[in-house]
Amino acid sequence: MRNITIAAIVMIAPALAACGQSQSQPKSAAPAPPQVTVAKPVTRQIADQDEYVGRFVAIESVEVRARVSGYLETIHFQDGQIVRKGDPLFTIDRRPFEIALAQAQAGLEQAKANLAFAEADLKRAQNVAVGTVITQQTLDQRTQSKRVAQANVAAQEQAVRQASLDLEFTALRAPVDGRIGDRRVSVGNLVTGGAAGTTLLATIESVDPIRFEFTLDESSYLRYARLAKDKADAADRGFTLPVGLKLIDEPSFAHAGRLDFIDNAISRSSGTIRARAVFANADRTFTPGMFARLQMAAAAPADMLLVPEAAIGAEQVRKFVLVVDADNVARPKYVTLGPVVDGLRVVDGLAPDDNVIVNGLVRVRPGAKVAPHRQSTAAAAAQTRAD
Repeated sequence: MRNITIAAIVMIAPALAACGQSQSQPKSAAPAPPQVTVAKPVTRQIADQDEYVGRFVAIESVEVRARVSGYLETIHFQDGQIVRKGDPLFTIDRRPFEIALAQAQAGLEQAKANLAFAEADLKRAQNVAVGTVITQQTLDQRTQSKRVAQANVAAQEQAVRQASLDLEFTALRAPVDGRIGDRRVSVGNLVTGGAAGTTLLATIESVDPIRFEFTLDESSYLRYARLAKDKADAADRGFTLPVGLKLIDEPSFAHAGRLDFIDNAISRSSGTIRARAVFANADRTFTPGMFARLQMAAAAPADMLLVPEAAIGAEQVRKFVLVVDADNVARPKYVTLGPVVDGLRVVDGLAPDDNVIVNGLVRVRPGAKVAPHRQSTAAAAAQTRAD
């Protein structure tokens, strides 16, 4: 019996000691609310944007062809270089045309001599009595001879002019500013000129400014037309809303341009209408045939709210931001996303005075208390881009 009592005391003693120890330890403190950065949404005037795919086309595209036939003597350019209006491009052998010009000039001198003789002969006939010294028929013949001589002079003058033009056409010059392609004919080849079957020597495409062609669907055209109905007679139908452009390797629509033409009919096959914008191309980045995306305002600018991308969370298919209320509790607000403007995302579903968590979103649960630190939205966006 004594042994049983001792064993019970031995078993109970550690339990009592443990209870005493647990009662003597203090309770652990509650964790501090997470530190977060909050900022109010930025308010800006932004217009809804439509995007279109199109390609660049040259304002001026010229095929360089010979006007006279002859052997190609000289090429004055390097393939692919920029040429200016009036720069020499090709020279055709001038010698045959110099001979033709000299012959035409000799023919003109002969015609002038014949005219002088006819005028003198007629003057002698007019100084004598008609019917006694010469007949009326002789006088008429000399008058006709003068007129024929005058016509021959006029014809020879035009022959000289044509020969001069042919000689001038042996030197082919750039008709426009632009980039020339590769030569299609080498020196020493016979090139054909004239009205038909002429030889293509090269092509020139203007580069600055440059056009961008795209198509509008019928509903978009109607929307723009209603916005600009007071200027429907203009070449651009009054579509004076700003347009931007980006290339396939660029993140934003950084190139500004203007709309300058809307076609006069909607295509029956596609239900679209052709439109055209003009862009400066001083650095010659844009090339005819290149694809790009164009952004055009779909309506007049309106006030919209923007927040940094880091403030936006995802819940399955819905997007949300966490807003800190007056009790420093994070509350979710579901939003609809718009375009990115200067690193900030346009959102719909917020109020201008909401305190949005822009940094520390991953440390916060909806409904939990936070320790907010205020910061401007622009500074938060810059910090997010730097991170």
